[in-house]
Amino acid sequence: MIQAIHTKVKGRARYKVNQLYRSPSLARYLERSLAKYPEIFYVNANSLTSNILVSFKAEKSWQNIGLLIDKTVRHYHNNPSLAQTQKLTKSFTNKNAQDQKSDNWHLITADRVIDTLNTSKTSGLSSESATINLIKYGSNILSAIPTRSSANILIDQFKSLPVALLGAAAGIAIITGGMIDAVVIMGVVGLNAAIGYVTESQSAKIIQSLKNQEQILTGVIREGQQIEIPTENVVVGDILWLKSGTYIAADARIIVADNLSVDESALTGESIPILKTIAPLSGGNIPLADRLNMVYKGTFVTGGQGFAVVVATGKFTEMGKIQQLVNQATSIDTPLERQLDEVGSQLVLIGMGICSLVFGLGVLRGYGLVTMMQSSISLAVAAVPEGLPTIATTSLALGIREMRKNNVLIRSLSAVEALGSVQTICLDKTGTITENKMLVVEIRTTTQQITVGEENVNPYRNDELLKLIHISVLCNESEVSQQDNGEYLVTGSPTENALINLAISAGVDVIQLRQKYGLLETNLRSENRNLMSTIHEIDNHHKLIAVKGNPAEMIKICQWWMKNGKVVHLTAENRQAIAQENDRLAGQALRVLGVAYSHIDHYDNGNNYETDLIWLGLVAMTDPIRVGVKKLIGEFHQAGIDTVMMTGDQSSTAYAIAQKLELSRNDQLEILDATNLDHLTPEELTAMSNKVNVFARISPSNKLQIVQALQAAGKVVAMTGDGINDAPALKAAQVGVAMGKGGTDVAREVADIVLEDDRLETMIIAVSRGRTIYNNIRKSVHFLLSTNLSEIMVMTTATAAGIGEPLNAIQLLWLNLITDIFPGLSLAMEAPEPDVLSQPPRNPDESIIKNSDFGRIIFESATISVSTLAAYTYAILKYGIGARASTVACMTLITAQLLHTISCRSENHSIFSQDKLPNNPYLNAAITGSFAVQILAISIPPLRNLLKITPISIVDSAVIGSGALLPFLLNERTKIQTFPPAKIGVISIRHRTNLNMRNLKPL
Repeated sequence: MIQAIHTKVKGRARYKVNQLYRSPSLARYLERSLAKYPEIFYVNANSLTSNILVSFKAEKSWQNIGLLIDKTVRHYHNNPSLAQTQKLTKSFTNKNAQDQKSDNWHLITADRVIDTLNTSKTSGLSSESATINLIKYGSNILSAIPTRSSANILIDQFKSLPVALLGAAAGIAIITGGMIDAVVIMGVVGLNAAIGYVTESQSAKIIQSLKNQEQILTGVIREGQQIEIPTENVVVGDILWLKSGTYIAADARIIVADNLSVDESALTGESIPILKTIAPLSGGNIPLADRLNMVYKGTFVTGGQGFAVVVATGKFTEMGKIQQLVNQATSIDTPLERQLDEVGSQLVLIGMGICSLVFGLGVLRGYGLVTMMQSSISLAVAAVPEGLPTIATTSLALGIREMRKNNVLIRSLSAVEALGSVQTICLDKTGTITENKMLVVEIRTTTQQITVGEENVNPYRNDELLKLIHISVLCNESEVSQQDNGEYLVTGSPTENALINLAISAGVDVIQLRQKYGLLETNLRSENRNLMSTIHEIDNHHKLIAVKGNPAEMIKICQWWMKNGKVVHLTAENRQAIAQENDRLAGQALRVLGVAYSHIDHYDNGNNYETDLIWLGLVAMTDPIRVGVKKLIGEFHQAGIDTVMMTGDQSSTAYAIAQKLELSRNDQLEILDATNLDHLTPEELTAMSNKVNVFARISPSNKLQIVQALQAAGKVVAMTGDGINDAPALKAAQVGVAMGKGGTDVAREVADIVLEDDRLETMIIAVSRGRTIYNNIRKSVHFLLSTNLSEIMVMTTATAAGIGEPLNAIQLLWLNLITDIFPGLSLAMEAPEPDVLSQPPRNPDESIIKNSDFGRIIFESATISVSTLAAYTYAILKYGIGARASTVACMTLITAQLLHTISCRSENHSIFSQDKLPNNPYLNAAITGSFAVQILAISIPPLRNLLKITPISIVDSAVIGSGALLPFLLNERTKIQTFPPAKIGVISIRHRTNLNMRNLKPL
């Protein structure tokens, strides 16, 4: 029973399906079956709640959608093989499956393959044999790619030395009776972990929701009958029934091929569908793309039909082998992760040293052991900026949110930063650089040369052009229909679709044209005949012969050509000119077809009449480069990022595309064919990887080798891709970028970043965001180190001088909580610098705090410390050592640190600069809020008692204000003296047109 439970939103409805309860197989079937209807955009079926949510075209009614759901449910229950899907999958798991025989099936004749697998070409397997093979070899399913569980994501938030030190400090605090101290410490740790966990979990769920709905049924021959069975039940020896528009369920050897063409771009990277044959091949190591008598799991039938015997299923397929490569590839830490780990380790050592020093000095001064233990722990905590993990995590999380607005989905927090430090980006050609579809770009008739796109194609002004377009539509297997909104729906192979789309864009009514010239016969291409011809009826006595195909073969069967509306004889000179034009177009990596026609008076079925034809012209098409990619390549080069293209195409095609993109940053374009790659040692490949711009005819394992070679050369590598064949390299790269719409599930599962709308140009936004985040985190770390060092200087100096403790343990923790997290976080939200994409990538081995920064940090900390100790000395002289003196010291240090946030906004700009920095409302709110909280702390008696502070007088307030303002002004003034004004930097950058950015020195 189907019940609509929510229909108020137009184009969206939720239904209750009782049969769906606890039936995951029905849920999968509903999602996959309903998604095939053009009026339905999205389906989500839940077997726990029995609900199904459907998004559909607004003009359709929810009642009609309900009828489709009911029809699908009935079909599921009326087909016993579908209802058994879940049981079979449970019964025949792959845990105990035997290894499948792995032969060079492409080198063996089809009959011998059938005999080897004990099957029949006409009858297929028996039900008994199929069941035996299913038990023997396991189900035709791939092992799931390992993903991080919720528990692992949460545990990873605590895997750092600073967190370990904070945890140890909290434990010691509990032992010594400082329960409040422990709660404050662990509260900060918990906040950081919660932010990281929530952000990474949400990103993983979004990417998981992009998974394509796989084909659930596969056509096979069993016991002489063509039936459909669940794809997971396909076994070795099954005869697959291959037809246009279906995905191939397993690796198989073709035994019958009727103009069968297969799109293998997801597996091999070859952009043009491959015409399949049945003849055995000969030779040694034949690449997958050249195995013309094989089909592979996950590829797509684009035209024709045929039959193939299954030779491998599940993990033994080529796709399964790639998944094993994916599982073997390991992810490595990003530069920021390494930098923060390095800083954290250094701070742990510093904290332990300070803890020991102060504890020893205090004991020598006669202070109590427990008191000194608590103070030493507090100082150790002060040495570790509690805000550092939170600031880094939150900054990256905010970067993820910004990327989401640009349809860029980030799987992990560190992926944003890693893109900002990328030095080399590897671009998969098919589906990433190009659109993975064919488009007519040039037409050459006897009198015209037309560049499609640059000029309007108007065939009604030229007889040859109009005839050429008409013949291209008639000699074409693509199906064309017109939708309710007037738009055409074209279904067929990419090449033939391109010809139909050309005609539609030129104003030709293709449906009416086909109705006018009824199709009588189609003669498809064959292994030794790269032509297609169709015969059409004009009237009872006249027929039209339409032919297209390989220009070299077409010229041989043409005796005439149409010129200026007249049919004239085709001379030897004309043939040579056509051949030269064909070579010119082919040299531009274009796919070229010749088009011709003739008329006959008498039609005998069985004669293709492919003789004495009239030549019309050449049609050149290509897999077009995505809009904006060439500009993007230039922007990568301006940002100092090298670009490398990897493709399964021939070297000539790859070279032509690389030239169009200006892929090399130098004048020389270097290309390496995979045949040469196999002969290189890992060391040689590493040495060459920096010089090569294009890798052609490569396999999935080659892509992984290339990425690893670049990494071995010390590069931070990003890899883009959309196919199954890209997955191992995507996982191995520091940043893997997959396509969201046109990409495969395997690619999305392992990628760090998913471009939801497939717009490659959004990557430059991610690069900019990554660099800005790193720079801002660097500002935050600078702030945290300088302020926390000032606390250490104040406490160590006072203890060594024997003038008591300026701050007690709880005050130190409170001060870090007030001045570390939110002020530091506000620095991480500074606006990007104008020239962020004009600078070369930073050295990944360079510390987040350079050696030259430490002198500045020590100077800033010293000014704050001296001023705080001066205020503390004033209070001691006036009130003596005790709570009032400690209050003055605490308030002075807090105020000075909050003002220091302003100083850390820039290394160059100051409050005295003529050019002011953009307003940062987050920083204003953080400083104001922190001041307000501190005023509340001194005003509310319970909180005042907890912190052991006292009310202050007007004079004390003046001393506190002066003690905070003086170091701020001194640090700002010395900044101008130490660093040149920002205005000079801006001018130098604007006038650096002819400079090499790699040679620019920091200002």
